[in-house]
Amino acid sequence: MLFELKSVFMNDGETKKCSYELDITKLDVDGIFPFTTPVTVNAEAQNRASLVTLTLSCKYGFCRPCDRCGTPVEDETEVSFSHPLVQELVDERNDDYIETPDFTLELDEVVISDIILHYPQKYLCKDDCRGLCPKCGKNLNEGDCGCDRTQVDSRLEILKQLMEDE
Repeated sequence: MLFELKSVFMNDGETKKCSYELDITKLDVDGIFPFTTPVTVNAEAQNRASLVTLTLSCKYGFCRPCDRCGTPVEDETEVSFSHPLVQELVDERNDDYIETPDFTLELDEVVISDIILHYPQKYLCKDDCRGLCPKCGKNLNEGDCGCDRTQVDSRLEILKQLMEDE
């Protein structure tokens, strides 16, 4: 969605709002399509003392498997992002500002970037998820499997054998 910001940049104290839905359900993240609903976007651009700030409020549903046990987890997330806007960047190396040279901003690109950067690298179904048994594959959150999971460093295996022989 193209957000027209000329009136906001030209008038101190001006505010402009817009709301729309962005469908990212076909967005592939790490080989899965985690977004189950379109993103509801509420955008507001505000000029305060000649500093224009874009505030985004995004709400969306997602379903993703736990990285430890594989259990699918559905959730609804609501996040907010804020970005200072400038008409022209003086220092090209400054990534803190979003440049809007023609007083317009493509909101879809900003929303998708913000959501992907906010997306956790590791997702757990719960903080104390025990994962899967490395021997039998049972979900350890559902109970113990009874497998012997004591691991001996392969470099020390010979010492273990020597101790057992005595």
